[in-house]
Amino acid sequence: MKIFEKEAGRRLKQDILHADLVVTGGGLAGVCAAITAAREGMKVVLVQDRPVLGGNASSEVRLWALGATSHLGNNNRWSREGGVMGEILVENLYRNPEGNANLLDALLLDKVLLEPAITLLLDTAVNSLRKNELGHISEIGAFCSQNSTCYTLAAPLFIDASGDGILGFLSGASYRIGAEAASEFDEAFAPDEEYGGLLGHSMYFYSRDTGKPVSYVAPSFALKDITKIPRYKNFKAGDTGCQLWWLEHGGRLDTIHDTRQIKQDLLGVIYGVWDYIKNSGNFPEAENLTLEWVGNVPGKRESRRFVGDYMLSQKDVIEQRCFKDAVAYGGWAIDLHPGDGVFSKLNGCTQWHSKGVYQIPYRTMYSRDIPNLFLAGRIISATHVAFGSTRVMATTGHSAQAVGMAAAICAEKGILPRDVLGEEQMGLLQRRLTRTGHYIPFLDIEDPENLASKASANASSTFELHELTPGADRDPLDRPRAMLVPCKKGSVPPVTFYLDVESGCEIEAQLRISSRSASFTPDITLETCRISVPSGKTVPLEIAFQSRIEHDQYVFLCLMPVEGVSVITSDQRVTGVLSVSHSGNDKVARSSVQEPPAGIGVDRVEFWLPQRRPGGKNFALKFAEPIHRFEAAQVLSGPQRPSFGPNAWVAAAGDKQPSLKLKWQEAIEVKTVALFFDTDFDHPMETVQMGHPEREMPFCVKDFDLIDGDGKIIHEARDNHSTRYLGTMPEGMLLAELTVRVLATHGAPAAIFQIQCF
Repeated sequence: MKIFEKEAGRRLKQDILHADLVVTGGGLAGVCAAITAAREGMKVVLVQDRPVLGGNASSEVRLWALGATSHLGNNNRWSREGGVMGEILVENLYRNPEGNANLLDALLLDKVLLEPAITLLLDTAVNSLRKNELGHISEIGAFCSQNSTCYTLAAPLFIDASGDGILGFLSGASYRIGAEAASEFDEAFAPDEEYGGLLGHSMYFYSRDTGKPVSYVAPSFALKDITKIPRYKNFKAGDTGCQLWWLEHGGRLDTIHDTRQIKQDLLGVIYGVWDYIKNSGNFPEAENLTLEWVGNVPGKRESRRFVGDYMLSQKDVIEQRCFKDAVAYGGWAIDLHPGDGVFSKLNGCTQWHSKGVYQIPYRTMYSRDIPNLFLAGRIISATHVAFGSTRVMATTGHSAQAVGMAAAICAEKGILPRDVLGEEQMGLLQRRLTRTGHYIPFLDIEDPENLASKASANASSTFELHELTPGADRDPLDRPRAMLVPCKKGSVPPVTFYLDVESGCEIEAQLRISSRSASFTPDITLETCRISVPSGKTVPLEIAFQSRIEHDQYVFLCLMPVEGVSVITSDQRVTGVLSVSHSGNDKVARSSVQEPPAGIGVDRVEFWLPQRRPGGKNFALKFAEPIHRFEAAQVLSGPQRPSFGPNAWVAAAGDKQPSLKLKWQEAIEVKTVALFFDTDFDHPMETVQMGHPEREMPFCVKDFDLIDGDGKIIHEARDNHSTRYLGTMPEGMLLAELTVRVLATHGAPAAIFQIQCF
């Protein structure tokens, strides 16, 4: 027994931690930044005011994490985020294809705990800050309610990924709340006061079918008059989780200091909606449903946005402007919500998509005022309009990796965040990011330290896009459909498709390309031709386009709709080859064509979308001459995904044990080998609620060996499902040759985007 006598006063337990970097905020942005910095050798403290990691993606809120892929609802082909963010998405799919939010919590905790250089402080809220005489943050104070401990966290560098920007606020950094005037950044889409300049919070609920009738008595605080929600007729008994994203409130309030009231108001909405579903008599199908789970932490969209050396704006997003200091990208629509949220008569959101992904410059990722403060997550330097796109979680995680890597460079060089803008340091930052699989679009990055780039490459076989053999399935030509095919500069080889035709007719075929390099909106029609076809079950449609392609790029081979005609598909799936259709996705668009009002600074966009597997098969086809875009030399450089072309070596389908060999003119020392595989960057991999039919991507290499020039196996890899595989070589290994022998894939022909050797 311990007895504590009366004392004049007591002080809470104090703990002082020193680190190279302190990251505040444990959402996906903070997690990605902390993991990146730790893997680069930094000693990191990650402080999170909640009991779990993940922020809005966690089981406390349960919003699916998305970014540029936008539910496969836009033209951003192969745009899923890479690097650490991509690693999390791929691993979550493998462990958790059903989308269980609790399993995502466990995965994120696992990822952080596996990094010995990270000290994780959960349930710990930052509440104070000190600066030194230079205006640098020197330490922050935080309190953990679970162990009743006050922490002092000292470091030379800090990352604010806290969502509300607690470090930026306490440090005195410049910030903004609400929408800028249209004139300030020439943003024609800037909202007016009537629409509202602040996005609100949302909370969700889950229901469950018990198999027997369930009664429901609403609490006193439940919303009594459902007609106060103008869109109440949109409710369905089966809606659950983040399908109810539009249960939003708080855009007219202080989204920081009024959060408790906003939460209580949202609880009233949720229990009132459930009362309406259960007791109005309009939903007999809800008789056996019970309210399984209700969120208790509001999913917050917007509060403070901090000011860096550059503020991203609407034209940067829509025009896909390029920056020398680009370190990340976005691709979600500019997605703004009415200030009145669920109580507004307007649509729950207004989304306008750009024609492709856009770059995010490094200058948005540090404070212009506080020399050692990085910005990550939704608080980066962007206008309210641009924030409508940059705020989504996979985008924030991806850009936060750039921040974590920049912090590591600062620590190594003894410099501050702004100093990374120098040409030498920026080049280093961009190279190091791409080594991890972190994609930066429209940027050609050469890495002289990658020894593989100095080798020659040859393979046991190479896929030639000559023929995709017919299968049993058909896609009706009830809408425009197309094959997205990588072509070389010059003419497109004549191609034959195969149709099922009920009665003889004329087919219109079009050759289209994108007006924007490495983008996938087919807004330029180079040629149109019309071909008469007879009736029949396997009717060849021979097309010979005369137009020339000015440079290596993807083209759209389009077939326009005809009643009673179907195109025969193939069961063959190949890296970098895809079928699409002119269609819409109601999750992110109102139709198959984006038709913006005049004068809002947004482009008209036709959406050409793929289907999710097991749908979305390629068309059966045959080219008069094979298309050669899958050569072994592709692995010697990036990017590590399709862009101007497939950027991958792909083995011939009939090669039972394909291999690829790197050869140097003289033996070199290799310490690590990194291989980048195809985990289908077109798959959004929503983290929660939405189930997925696969745990592994069919294009990914599963089993392989690394073999030296003497035929000796120096590394074995089995059951791989990851994008990036890092193999450590025996100490002092000298190699004149390195062979990757593929033993198995997850279904499609073997493909490798890049090999790196260091």
